[in-house]
Amino acid sequence: MRRTAAVAAVCLLVTVASGCGDAGGLVRDGRTPTAVSPDRLWPDLTPASSPAFDIGEVDREAVRGVPVPGDDIREADPVAVVRAEIAAHPDDYTGARAPYRDTSPRVEGCGHAGEGGRCPVLRPYYRDLTGDGRPELTLGFRLPPAKLTAVRVYTVDEHRLTRIMAYEDAVSGVELADRSVIIRAPSEVAGYEYRLQWTWAADQRAMLLTHDEMLRTDDGQHLPRPQRSTRPGRTPPGSPTSSGSPASSGNPVPSGNPTPPASHLPSGNPPSPASPR
Repeated sequence: MRRTAAVAAVCLLVTVASGCGDAGGLVRDGRTPTAVSPDRLWPDLTPASSPAFDIGEVDREAVRGVPVPGDDIREADPVAVVRAEIAAHPDDYTGARAPYRDTSPRVEGCGHAGEGGRCPVLRPYYRDLTGDGRPELTLGFRLPPAKLTAVRVYTVDEHRLTRIMAYEDAVSGVELADRSVIIRAPSEVAGYEYRLQWTWAADQRAMLLTHDEMLRTDDGQHLPRPQRSTRPGRTPPGSPTSSGSPASSGNPVPSGNPTPPASHLPSGNPPSPASPR
């Protein structure tokens, strides 16, 4: 009898808590949209067996002349890293017609990364992006006179500093998430921005461009972007080719090879052969 009364009391409490006899069952939420399967177009078209352009998907390059004491990437000088890139790619940085000709003299005047003023080298961030338990260096630097920011990622491989990701763009934000670098850039379309994500690929020993999206911005404002004619990672014909939490875990920072993905090109303008943005 006591057991029966106790069970009845519990049931009463549950009923009151759930509210006016609501048993917590399923509630109808309108009609479910009909699923539409994808249609395969031109089934007789012969599949392509090779890419039309050399996009340079795998960006990996040893950095010369920058020591990494004890294989600790935090001991590598970020300003020296940028100077090494300038030395390795003079067509991009040296001469009156070089696209980033004003960058080199400003880097020469840098005391240390993140000091501001005329020094274009931004504060470095360190986070394990490869999953080996050691941090990588994510480095950003401005590219005057172009209104672009370079984002680079470096790791230590066989006791050498090695670049594993590179990208330049009119950057509006950079994030590090798990094994990925996410870059946001303004689009020519009002109220939208580009979101590009590079993710570590162990088999390629580099970070690959795994997502390239155009997304609506929260404020819906139009952010003009510098004139670009190529997709991320591609270099247009006749143009020079381009060679990525501070001292703690990471947040914003930028990277590498110029040129945007096909989705970034105005309608009707085919991509030019070059290297990923």
